Amino acid sequence: MAEEPKETKPGFQNPVAGFGVTFKAMFKKRLTEQYPEQQKTTAPRFHGRHQLNRHPDGLEKCVGCELCAWACPADAIYVEGADNTDEERYSPGERYGRVYQINYARCILCGLCIEACPTRALTMTNEFELADSSRANLIYTKEQLLAGLEEGMVDTPHAIYPGTDEQDYYRGLVTEAAPGTERQIAVSKGEKPEEQGADA
Repeated sequence: MAEEPKETKPGFQNPVAGFGVTFKAMFKKRLTEQYPEQQKTTAPRFHGRHQLNRHPDGLEKCVGCELCAWACPADAIYVEGADNTDEERYSPGERYGRVYQINYARCILCGLCIEACPTRALTMTNEFELADSSRANLIYTKEQLLAGLEEGMVDTPHAIYPGTDEQDYYRGLVTEAAPGTERQIAVSKGEKPEEQGADA
């Protein structure tokens, strides 16, 4: 004949054991971070806001291939490519990213887009403060994502370094803009010759 299972007797020990975790946490040191007054340093490879990089002479690395948009699991990236011309050149290759948008209301900052980028045009920075009160402001445009100009760079559009081709850019042979490099007129953006002269 099988033995009947013994009934657990409710006693004083059971409720106390249930509050054990609570009692332990009461006496631990609190780890309150004073954000945003004291900002914590992120890890070197932290996945933050994206950045569209430039070549050392200022031309854009993005070739508008849309591989980042295809790789995005959240469908947060929108890219429109366009053809370069000798009169209006944004990248060393045949094409460039005319429209580039990232919707940070959808982006999960996974980094799959930067893994898919064949030209290392898209990388991620350590910037993590992306909250906003408007959903429209969370859609970052190409102008917001494009890296700033450094010393030796000329803003796009402009001609490639004389005597080089697209491969020379990716081999690292171009280190700065050629002497006398001037910014071309961005006709696709509605610029006119007189407007460029007025800005100079």
